[in-house]
Amino acid sequence: MIAKLALEDGTVLTGKGFGASGEVDGEVCFNTSMTGYQEILTDPSYRGQIVTMTYPEIGNYGVNREDVESRRPFLSGFIVRQLSRRVSNFRAEESLDEYLARHNLVGMEGIDTRALVRRIRIHGAMKGVLSTVDLDDESLVEKAKASPGLVGRDLVREVIPEKPFEWKEPLSPWARLVEQPDRKPPGRDAPHVVALDFGMKWNIARHLFDMGCRVTVLPGTATADEVLDRKPDGVFLSNGPGDPEPIGYARETIGRLLGKRPIFGICLGHQLLCLACGAKTFKLKFGHRGANQPVMDRTTGKVEITTQNHGFAVAPDGLPDALEVTHVNLNDETIEGVRHRQYPAFSVQYHPEASAGPHDSSYLFARFGEMLK
Repeated sequence: MIAKLALEDGTVLTGKGFGASGEVDGEVCFNTSMTGYQEILTDPSYRGQIVTMTYPEIGNYGVNREDVESRRPFLSGFIVRQLSRRVSNFRAEESLDEYLARHNLVGMEGIDTRALVRRIRIHGAMKGVLSTVDLDDESLVEKAKASPGLVGRDLVREVIPEKPFEWKEPLSPWARLVEQPDRKPPGRDAPHVVALDFGMKWNIARHLFDMGCRVTVLPGTATADEVLDRKPDGVFLSNGPGDPEPIGYARETIGRLLGKRPIFGICLGHQLLCLACGAKTFKLKFGHRGANQPVMDRTTGKVEITTQNHGFAVAPDGLPDALEVTHVNLNDETIEGVRHRQYPAFSVQYHPEASAGPHDSSYLFARFGEMLK
């Protein structure tokens, strides 16, 4: 079937549809990872976005249930240069085409993804419409212009779990850096972490569980009293989608938790922690999405290769004195990590739990574990 992608600037690209038939809108972005498309599809942080993969062939190792990062895919649409027709991996349970069709996700292949990515890099991320049902260029461009975009929207409420639950799943043996044949589940005397889920990737909870913590997951709308009622030893602030500025309820909760429990935040959790301390955020031109972002740890001088997925960042201007910048991006010098000067709280903009992805930053979970003690 024919598929078309229309951007708000009037650009229209024609390719071949796969997965489900239909029409979706979203901000068109790109991810530079060579692998990990299944994790990208199921990362709730992509809510409201049409994701383009820059690597030319996607889908060659199929899809399996073990590597998902959430209960279902949350992105709007998926674009690749070429969809692999052959699935070749002993862990594969279905093809990428079958997976998208089963979850009613619209995909497109066969366009010049290099040209699309270059346009986004030059002109910035744009709103778009991906369709296999309306193939009129003028109509699609008008729909793209009228679509809501990301700025000012509270997308967190669209991806959070309905109710609290206890996390019981360890890391997959394929994701562990060190074999743990005698590892036992955390007991009742183990450190207790409450994870505020704003759209959390499950591999974060797996890491916390694997390091010996009892993990209780609360929806990101939970209040400070609801968190403290669980009597946690520490609080984790998860990743999530979209613009952090409208998430006022989270800022209020985090502000009331500061100084009462150790806090560790990742991605959106990092932005929300900074906002709760009085910082500001801004929208990046085209975001950081991929598994090859270089970050320097200012406390050690070491460089980490990191996985990232964010379209907003913490503004360096007007950063409150309470926060110290600990990590910076070596591509554009944006803030990648902070710590609170008075309270036991720190956060990073990137994903130390990444799978598939580099494991340079996994030490951050151990740092949080020391704070819990």
